[in-house]
Amino acid sequence: MTDLDPAIAARLKRTPDGLVPAIAQQFDSGEVLMLGWMDDEALARTLSTGRATYWSRSRQEYWAKGDTSGHVQHVHEVRLDCDGDTILVKVDQVGAACHTGERTCFDADRLDG
Repeated sequence: MTDLDPAIAARLKRTPDGLVPAIAQQFDSGEVLMLGWMDDEALARTLSTGRATYWSRSRQEYWAKGDTSGHVQHVHEVRLDCDGDTILVKVDQVGAACHTGERTCFDADRLDG
């Protein structure tokens, strides 16, 4: 278990289940890659290892992006939004970010109003 800096932990506004949404963005192009979920431990692991680590709500376990797929996210920068309720993880994405094999999870149909 990795301890999150108490000053960072105090700024987080978590969901009732202790999670904060984390947006992964390609550091150099600004391309939005995916949305994952982090708790204090996942954020601490991300900050300490330089690899994006998330909490899987479906599997109820931590996963470092790329452990099984090889599609690693090397962390360049982590930011917290003004409200403390969203994390931005600027990464260098190796391969696809989406579980479907696409570069980004946001390649689906555009919604027009």
